[in-house]
Amino acid sequence: MAFVQYNISYAILRAWQLVVTLMVICHVCAGARDFPEGHITTPQLKPWRLHTLFSVECNNYFDWQTVGLMHSYKKSGQPGPITRLLSCTKEQLQDYKGMDLAPTHVVPSMSRHPVTGDWYPAINKPAGVVHWLNHSAEAQNVDWVVILDADMIIRSPIIPWELGVEKGRPVSASYGYLIGCDNELAKLHTKHPEYCDKVGGLLAMQFDDLWALAPFWLSKTEEVREDRAHWATNITGDIYGQGWISEMYGYSFGAAEVGLRHKISDDLMIYPGYIPTPGFEPILLHYGLPFHVGNWSFDKANYHTDNIVYDCNRLFAAPPFPKEVQMMEQDENKFRALLLSIECINTVNEGLILHHEKHGCLEPPKSEYLEFLKTMLNSSVGYSEFLTQSRTNDLATEKLEGLVLDKDAAADNLLKDKEEQQSIIQKSWPKIHTLFSVECSSYFDWQTVGLVHSFELSGQPGYITRLLSCTEEDLKNYKGMDLAPTHLVPSMSTHPLTGDRYPAINKPAAVLHWLNHVVTEVDFLIVMDADMILRGPVTPWDFGAERGHPVSVPYNYLIGCDNELARIHTRNPEACDKVGGIIIIHIEDLRALAPLWLHKTEQVRADKAHWATNISGDQYGKGWISEMYGYAFGAAEALLKLLNFNVGYANSFIAAHST
Repeated sequence: MAFVQYNISYAILRAWQLVVTLMVICHVCAGARDFPEGHITTPQLKPWRLHTLFSVECNNYFDWQTVGLMHSYKKSGQPGPITRLLSCTKEQLQDYKGMDLAPTHVVPSMSRHPVTGDWYPAINKPAGVVHWLNHSAEAQNVDWVVILDADMIIRSPIIPWELGVEKGRPVSASYGYLIGCDNELAKLHTKHPEYCDKVGGLLAMQFDDLWALAPFWLSKTEEVREDRAHWATNITGDIYGQGWISEMYGYSFGAAEVGLRHKISDDLMIYPGYIPTPGFEPILLHYGLPFHVGNWSFDKANYHTDNIVYDCNRLFAAPPFPKEVQMMEQDENKFRALLLSIECINTVNEGLILHHEKHGCLEPPKSEYLEFLKTMLNSSVGYSEFLTQSRTNDLATEKLEGLVLDKDAAADNLLKDKEEQQSIIQKSWPKIHTLFSVECSSYFDWQTVGLVHSFELSGQPGYITRLLSCTEEDLKNYKGMDLAPTHLVPSMSTHPLTGDRYPAINKPAAVLHWLNHVVTEVDFLIVMDADMILRGPVTPWDFGAERGHPVSVPYNYLIGCDNELARIHTRNPEACDKVGGIIIIHIEDLRALAPLWLHKTEQVRADKAHWATNISGDQYGKGWISEMYGYAFGAAEALLKLLNFNVGYANSFIAAHST
């Protein structure tokens, strides 16, 4: 189940990635507006259709945050509907108790990356947004979107058009520690590093900007998460140097890719404990960092497993009363900062009181704190009456290093850590391994029998592994496990989010899965198809394969290498080689190539506007050869220079590759 579940989330980004990659390239620059099928556009007349989103996982930690945010949403008078993007595995959903906590759109969890196995829950935020855009009927009736984190408290309505949001100009808060916008990190991960804005937290934008941005937000998150060579603090600003803020960079780089330029405000959001800007009133509290008032303190990280939502009448420890705070601090702005801190936790506790009442808890014992909270619940002015006349708005942004505790992201890899690469390839006796990809069906079983038999007769060096892509249901009844040495791979034949039936995608997906789940000391890999027969050894020394120079067979009908298809799908169209079939490649080249091979396959498959025979060379014009272009464009992205087999020699040991 986990296989299918994780593949669902992984795939969300991919077909989507190009549906919007194309939208970005072809439409954003042209100023066109694209929508999901059925989306109805209306004149921009007030009240515009506003929707608020926030992303969580199905566990106690996010449940109490959801209670606080939802209470503040209602109390603040935030216009429009709100949707919780709930990322869960099927197993988690079976026992989950909090479905009534908020209007909810369930999203397949990507906390554990389906291909790399990387544990990075922050990727669920962009993945959830993409899933909502692609699968929610609500998304068809939206003009403006506000995206928040669960650990936020809304103090007053967040209305994009009043904040100055325009087409192509979202509003966000400043995250000054994202220093990667100013160095090689941005140059590696976006074609427009000059557009990289150091922003995050509160996001307010027009719907069609989100539509264009979302898949890039997800894919760039994966890129940065996989770019371990650039996780260092002096490059990313991540104080832990562990890639925790990859999702933040995913957003900034994704926005740069689609040409969004943010209006950046320091006066909308504040962290409790920070001193607000004189003259401004923050509309949002973000309690992502520990804070204290006198001897009282709060750190959300201490409540990861707390059952407080489901334990009747339990509240978080009471902070000092406003009258006590007034005696602590004479400085007006510091006093206001303390009041904002107690307002934050008191708002969460107010939400817990209402939640417990709703679920039939007995009335709790009376206390001064409880009476105070109930007074605030019935107050029309809220905590503003306790603030001094000079009100403010938010955040000393340059101190946000610790924000990484509650953010993060995923895996889409352009660069791998190359410290383990051999400095000298021993061309005489490199270790070789052969791979071929199949599905668990009788159609591939008889091909497997033929290929494995020819492998044994040919004298091919090294070992062979069948990459067997199956659903859990197929695997229960599969009878061919003994046909070849096998590595099992979750099936992507039917795209888990788009429903697109395209079994060929299993080849790059399986190669990537094998690389990330198998410990190997091989130097070169021979990647084949099941419908091939070996007539003699295929070795790198016979065909001149080297590090940086794989060898493959000419596929001259891949005419997209010479036209706009390559210009759309790779930054290096001049490096696109028309090759396919069998591949002899150094393992480090394959590590760099494999995720690109998969991503580009999904991009081309989603690019229906360029399936035509005169563009792709596909005689059916149905995108059947998207995987071949995925390989060619991925290799171009990785700047691998492919060498062609001597075709006559190749035919001396490889029978015709039937399609």
